[in-house]
Amino acid sequence: MELLKKWLGHPEDIYNLLRFKMGGYRAVMPRVDPDSLGCGLRTCYRYLNQTSRSFAAVIQALDGELRHAVCIFYLVLRALDTIEDDMTISLDVKVPMLHEFHSYLYQPEWKYMESKEKDRQVLEDFPTISMEFRNLSKVYQDVISDICHKMGVGMAEFLEKKVESQHEWDKYCHYVAGLVGIGLSRLFSASELEDSIVGQDTELANSMGLFLQKTNIIRDYLEDQMEGREFWPREVWSRYAKKLSDLAKPENIDMAVQCLNELITNALHHVPDVLTYLSRLKNQSVFNFCAIPQVMAIATLAACYNNKQVFRGVVKIRKGQAVTLMMDATNIQAVKAIMYQYVEEIYQKIPSTDPSSNKTQQIIASIRAMSLPSGPMASRHHYSPIYLSCAMLLAALSWQYLSTISKATEEYVQAGEN
Repeated sequence: MELLKKWLGHPEDIYNLLRFKMGGYRAVMPRVDPDSLGCGLRTCYRYLNQTSRSFAAVIQALDGELRHAVCIFYLVLRALDTIEDDMTISLDVKVPMLHEFHSYLYQPEWKYMESKEKDRQVLEDFPTISMEFRNLSKVYQDVISDICHKMGVGMAEFLEKKVESQHEWDKYCHYVAGLVGIGLSRLFSASELEDSIVGQDTELANSMGLFLQKTNIIRDYLEDQMEGREFWPREVWSRYAKKLSDLAKPENIDMAVQCLNELITNALHHVPDVLTYLSRLKNQSVFNFCAIPQVMAIATLAACYNNKQVFRGVVKIRKGQAVTLMMDATNIQAVKAIMYQYVEEIYQKIPSTDPSSNKTQQIIASIRAMSLPSGPMASRHHYSPIYLSCAMLLAALSWQYLSTISKATEEYVQAGEN
């Protein structure tokens, strides 16, 4: 009955889940035919699907040779990240590995067989990944190697260092996500699917990564606490608690939510850059690849804002909501309308007593100015009474069937969770 109540509360989700399941996903996430690939690339795409179902879906939708370059880029960084995450590797071994990892791309036999991480196959079969890396055009190789080098150095820097200031928060997010945005942008331009300015404007590309990474860090507070990880900047949380873990205590919930709201306000400052970046894209597959995670992120922040549940459990956007975002975010006007919708949702929840309320209102005003809705997308969530009645009837008749659909589509709608 809980599932039925969920569908009745959001009848538009039913229509969009069905539309997605019945072929809508093909428009935004067409699949690669494995029979068209050589043995090495086929193996790489299998690893891609095993290590990240969400990224696998959007990567495979990219056009031409860019698809393979981004697939290899992802697997190389996944291997690097697996080294960083493996707590069984001593620091005297790990630090040199992180610094030198980019050089392993040119060592055909290099592999690492002692990892205990779940994604260790990308290290154990690194020769296949590095072979396909060397098969890429040199312009792609140079980008991937350079970003891998810079990221490895940054990861090593933060191995024994906690995030203290907001500046260091930006720096950490740059190393683990901003560099990804910069690398992808350079690949887009190298493919000639996008203009050179996309790869050259590193500030905007960095903001694309920072917005996604900060959203994940904010949302994953409780999970990270349970795993013994801390990514919220001390400069912020120390104004609300003596220890970061204290924010999860029931008696501190009001201060915890104020801290949460301040960090969300910080993350929202990247949205203008995101909109400017997306407005420059010309290729449809690149636009979808970039826009879908960003609209998922703004929806996630809207769900987290002023929400005590962040400190009690998991906050996620609905599957039907995610599917709707994926199918709608196919042009800049649609993305602007989505951004407008969710910052308005945040605006309506701003407590008058919140210490960050003025700053939150100011950044929302800036985003509004850039994303004022126009055209049909401005009323994208207005449904006629007849439609709503039909949708509710459909929900009552088919809620059990739709529970199966939601599981079947789960691999497509978890963008940003890995």
